[in-house]
Amino acid sequence: MAIYGTALLSACLLLGISLGRVLGMLLGIDADIGGVGIAMLLLIWVTEWMHRTGRLKPSTELGITFWGVLYIPIVIAMAASQNVVAAFKGGAIAFLAGLFVVIISFALVGILVRISTADQNEIL
Repeated sequence: MAIYGTALLSACLLLGISLGRVLGMLLGIDADIGGVGIAMLLLIWVTEWMHRTGRLKPSTELGITFWGVLYIPIVIAMAASQNVVAAFKGGAIAFLAGLFVVIISFALVGILVRISTADQNEIL
């Protein structure tokens, strides 16, 4: 059922955020460090393990896929808004560094698409 995929996603999120908070405490920072990233890696690992062992039913996989498609953009938007606030508080250099990285990333998307398209055309 799709609800099992949701439960698996939730369990990975709770464990990832808990591990991120523990990592933050170990480093002396009162924040979650990489909890969402840890949760995503856990979800990938558990899903792959369940798939290899034959325990992942198609309906469960659909639940994971459904929430994964919604989950990733929401988390990215939340992290981006926190980064912008932190950059403004950090001063002009931090904001300009973040802006520079975003501009370079947008430019690289176009370049990578052209390279990928050229590679696919060579194969055909």
